Amino acid sequence: MVIVMEETATEEQISGVIDKLVRLGFDIHRSTGVRHTVLGAVGEHDIDWRDIELLEGVKEVLRITAPYKLASKSFKADGTKIKIKDVVIGGREVVVMAGPCTVESRDQVMAIAEIVSRSGAKVLRGGAFKPRTSPYSFQGLGEEGLKYLRQAADRHDLLVVSEVMEPSQIPLFIRYVDILQIGARNMQNFNLLREVGRINKPVLLKRGPAATIEETLLAAEYIMSGGNHEVILCERGIRTFEPYLRNTFDISAIPVFKKLSHLPVAADPSHATGRRDKVAPVAQAAVAAGADALLIEVHNDPDNALCDGAQSLLPEQFEQLMHRLRLIAEAVDREVAPGVEEAVR
Repeated sequence: MVIVMEETATEEQISGVIDKLVRLGFDIHRSTGVRHTVLGAVGEHDIDWRDIELLEGVKEVLRITAPYKLASKSFKADGTKIKIKDVVIGGREVVVMAGPCTVESRDQVMAIAEIVSRSGAKVLRGGAFKPRTSPYSFQGLGEEGLKYLRQAADRHDLLVVSEVMEPSQIPLFIRYVDILQIGARNMQNFNLLREVGRINKPVLLKRGPAATIEETLLAAEYIMSGGNHEVILCERGIRTFEPYLRNTFDISAIPVFKKLSHLPVAADPSHATGRRDKVAPVAQAAVAAGADALLIEVHNDPDNALCDGAQSLLPEQFEQLMHRLRLIAEAVDREVAPGVEEAVR
């Protein structure tokens, strides 16, 4: 259930309610808004909710029927804004995360970081550990790849997002990345979800290829129940009967996620489509639908990429896309950061 405190509630009254709920066996998650403090009480306990509503300082008690509590809009009416340095995900700006599917070499990631930074991207994406369908495919550079990402990002004033594969890798990722990505294959790796719920770093959670919206929100709930509320949901396409594209991008999931949850929503049109000629129109549609961030794959030599070259934009294509995204963002009262050339005009 969710307990909304009075606007005038004192810290002593709030603490009294928390203590009461803890004694009843609930886990408490506190959210402080502009006007009200909201307490999320998580647990399967049969109590008379009126006993809580009569406590001093309590405005109302809401019983949430959805299985996800902390990720629910009922827990936090205002959208969550995740601030990392000077980048805000979930605010007015649509944050673009761009880079190669896989870190192949230091020179490669340095070159791509410069390209995406000049075009207005705020986050450098890239895989250091790669989950591949075939055991014989390139599996990534590991820690060396993370080092290259960090060096390239620092040189061009970017953040870093990269995919963590298992709990044992988390301490390593904390040293190098700003956002830990949970890939589609790991969306229901509950041990991994619990572990990233204990850290103080934002987590980008991708929807699984066969996951429903509710299952995705429950995966976010696993993370949030551990204390980490900085979760970014990511729509990256689901598997359907249609074979033309790599996945079927569920554009309707973006406004649905935003209706049901306060968490920011990202979109990954590169993995959704698997074709660079379809990445731009899907990215544009995602911004129009309300996405707070985009993940775009960019490669300076995609024909020779070690992984997913077919879905990686060429530098000039990425620059053109960023220009179009700014026009669409303006039409829906959002904005996309200008590139270097536009900024100096």
